[in-house]
Amino acid sequence: MTIKMHIVDHNKNQTKLAYMYCEGDLDKPVIVFCGGYKSDMQGTKAQFIEDFAAQKGYGSLRFDYAGHGRSEGLFEDGTIGSWTKDAKAIISHCIKDRDIILIGSSMGGWIALLCALALGTQVKGMIGIAPAPDFTRDMVNEFSDDMKADLDLNGYVELPNDYSDEPYRVTKQLIEEGEALSLLHAQIDITCPVHLIHSQKDTVVSWEKSLQIQDCLKTDHVVLKLLKDGDHSVSRPQDLALLAQSIEALA
Repeated sequence: MTIKMHIVDHNKNQTKLAYMYCEGDLDKPVIVFCGGYKSDMQGTKAQFIEDFAAQKGYGSLRFDYAGHGRSEGLFEDGTIGSWTKDAKAIISHCIKDRDIILIGSSMGGWIALLCALALGTQVKGMIGIAPAPDFTRDMVNEFSDDMKADLDLNGYVELPNDYSDEPYRVTKQLIEEGEALSLLHAQIDITCPVHLIHSQKDTVVSWEKSLQIQDCLKTDHVVLKLLKDGDHSVSRPQDLALLAQSIEALA
């Protein structure tokens, strides 16, 4: 499948976003994957979802936020709000009057929740994979005094990256906007069925985060799948099999 580009407006700067869309059967939903922080649409879960959707006749959509993967833009310029805007722009561009199932991994779980709130009844179901809403608040709570001083002085702080030699650069703008878009302090007015998949050995986002999400969601239809082993990526063959079961249950 060919990577396509769609232009969105970022503060009056046109930015090309990369995406891959498979239409599938028009009477079936489109499975939309929202990736994680500094990840891209070439990951194991994204490609598995596309392949699984094709087998079942579902549509599929995966994409890179600005500053991620094949998309234009600087990663450091991105925020939860701008990346949510990217997700909504790509969904609107590709999918008109069809039902969608949102899948969000890690930070993508936060973005998927924000998209579900904006898109309303078009979203027929949602899956959070080690979802991380409000993770910027969690970050700040773990910052040392020196790190907070660096954030105020330089406008950013660098954190170790378990998946790369290049550190994460966390900006003050990301932190402040993340606080404004936090969700876990009140009811989340999502009424579609939601599945949450989380490893109890996740060292990046605690599995208790999924319990918080479950408690905040308005919907009564929440399925929580806790894995006794595994890690934050939730991408082993047995994990992907659980993901496939959730997609089938919702679609």
